[in-house]
Amino acid sequence: MSVVLRRASRSDAEFLLELLNDEETRPFLGGRTGETLEAVLADIERSEREPETFGWLVAELEGEPVGCAAYEVVNERSRIVEGRRLAVHPRFRGRKLGDDIARSFQRLVLGELDFHRLEIQIYGFNDRAIAHAERVGYVREGVKRKAYARFGEWQDAVLYSMLQEELPGDST
Repeated sequence: MSVVLRRASRSDAEFLLELLNDEETRPFLGGRTGETLEAVLADIERSEREPETFGWLVAELEGEPVGCAAYEVVNERSRIVEGRRLAVHPRFRGRKLGDDIARSFQRLVLGELDFHRLEIQIYGFNDRAIAHAERVGYVREGVKRKAYARFGEWQDAVLYSMLQEELPGDST
């Protein structure tokens, strides 16, 4: 079975809210703290309204939502997109679904959507996500030192990217 990505819809709002606010997930995601249903719905509506520049995706396995990922264009002229919010629901952790979601996400963003460069940032303290990024083919580019205030301290961000020509070929 493989993970399938689809654009989030209003019917996914409760699942996404639960996932983003999960005590094991929240500390590792950037951006807003304490997501609300209104904020989740606003991002879903933006994803539907601006699919060429912003996308929030739900990952499904056999029709059941298991996680999410998002992207936002950061440089339209150079076709650069930033990956965000890759998360696996706690019920499905430990099965390497995060790897499957990441690879599907890379194929979508760099392949189908034809972006040139996919960038991600990971908090320096998130050793599991750093290992994950390297396992799924991202190239480490450097560290933004003390870039983000988190947990009352300045945190580093480890920068990774994948270029369109680095996207692994289809093995089928």
